[in-house]
Parts: sequence; structure tokens; C-alpha cells
Amino acid sequence: MPDTKLFARREEGEWLATPDGNRRRVIVHTAELMMVEFAFEEGGVGWLHSHPHVQASYVAEGRFEVTIGDSTETLSVGASFIVPSNVVHGVKALERGRLIDSFTPARADFLG
Repeated sequence: MPDTKLFARREEGEWLATPDGNRRRVIVHTAELMMVEFAFEEGGVGWLHSHPHVQASYVAEGRFEVTIGDSTETLSVGASFIVPSNVVHGVKALERGRLIDSFTPARADFLG
């Protein structure tokens, strides 16, 4: 499996700035599945957007206002959400926080 990352440690992975002013790092990935950590400062916004990948997200730290399609909910540590393919979605960090996102298939655009 070329260009595949199967194992990761907490200190591994390069943090990169996102276009919306937050940070992300790819944790592990295969062509079929990818796990990515996103870090937000309080007030940070993950712009409304869509993509063909199915996304499952876990709130690892903080509290977020999450919009998926026409629905918006406030989620905190331990909560999760799924974004179906091509549905418009975004988040706002109500406090400093981190999301762990999984994408299928993997986001090739996150691998450079």
C-alpha cells in the first residue's frame, strides 16, 4: 500500500493552516479511509462547504455549533455527527476545541 499511513502517535503529523484560519493534521489514511484532526480557537469557523466524501466527526475537545444542511445543533465533548456526501456543512467553535474527522474515501486534497 504505497503512500499509506497505518499507525500514528500523538506527537506525529504536521499541523497545517486551513484556508478558514484553523489547523489540521492527517492522522492516518488509506485510499479508502482517512482520519484528520482539526484544531479551532474560540470563535473559529469551519466555513460552510460540501464535498463528495462521507464524513464522520467526533468532538474531542470543546463545544461546537454544527450545521448540516438545514439543521444546526450545539455539540460538546463526546458527541459525534455524520455528514452525507455533497451536503453543505460547517462548524463554529464556541470555545477552543478539536474535532477528529474521518472521510471516505480519503481526501486526496489533504495529502498535498
